[in-house]
Amino acid sequence: MSRPRSKFTDCLGLAVAVTLLSSASRASAQACCAGSGAVTPGRLAVHEDAIVGLSARAAHVFGSYESNGHYSTPPARSSEQSFEQDAIGALRMPVADRAQMALLVPLVENRRAARGISELGGGIGDINLSARYDFLYAGQHRYVPGIGALIGVTFPTGRAPEDATQPLATDATGVGAFQGNAGVAVEQLFGAWLVTAYGLVAKRASRTVQGISTTLGTQWTAVVAVAYSLPDDYAIALSASYTGEGNAEVNGAEVGGTSRRVPIVGISAVVPVTDHFRFQGGLSGNPPIPTLGKNQPAQLALTVTAVYAWY
Repeated sequence: MSRPRSKFTDCLGLAVAVTLLSSASRASAQACCAGSGAVTPGRLAVHEDAIVGLSARAAHVFGSYESNGHYSTPPARSSEQSFEQDAIGALRMPVADRAQMALLVPLVENRRAARGISELGGGIGDINLSARYDFLYAGQHRYVPGIGALIGVTFPTGRAPEDATQPLATDATGVGAFQGNAGVAVEQLFGAWLVTAYGLVAKRASRTVQGISTTLGTQWTAVVAVAYSLPDDYAIALSASYTGEGNAEVNGAEVGGTSRRVPIVGISAVVPVTDHFRFQGGLSGNPPIPTLGKNQPAQLALTVTAVYAWY
């Protein structure tokens, strides 16, 4: 969810001589580049050819949603924290400048305490490769929004839960199955405001553990975000997402009560350092409201990302 400082004429591809038009172009470009930088991590701005970044995330579990949607706090003397460091890279495709590919390599650590046991474990997580193609850019047309196609695959490079060796499974760092996802992004400019909406569908491959075949349910995610561009390419954004997942299957039979729901709300910002280097930070969490979530922990997370861009 980060973007660098930008040259406004580069971002929109316009050179405006009239002062009034120049002022309007500047505001639109800020929302286009800096504003979108506060929403999507690892995404190239229109004028960027490549980026590399490092991201650090820390999260604390403060509750959980049960299978019936009831929200509860953790038992006494139990606690859970997770940490993640991501290496991020994105590259614009030389054969199609509207297309870009991104790679995310995570390092995951977990700390849990329960039943008088406290342990820390971790390792490499599931690596993700994704691509985006923008048919239209935000602000390109007055009434038609920007439209982008999204596709990606997650590789089971992390340690699956059944392969964990520690008592509280803190060394489990992955799902244990390939995951493919596809989606659509729609975004539009309204002066210094950028409004973005994403829709994603993901499916995990089946896997067999000790002779039992299991398949996680189809997962869908909806994301809405509003970003505001400030002077000097600073930006701030508010976002909300909701992820749902169908019941899992065991040996081809659906298992009731295993579906999941995950609501997330967040605030993030972009802080430019130079024309090539910026920081992005964000705070996100699961609202502790019954029935919103299901079969998921509720947590509060802080993420900080540093990105360097070439153009």
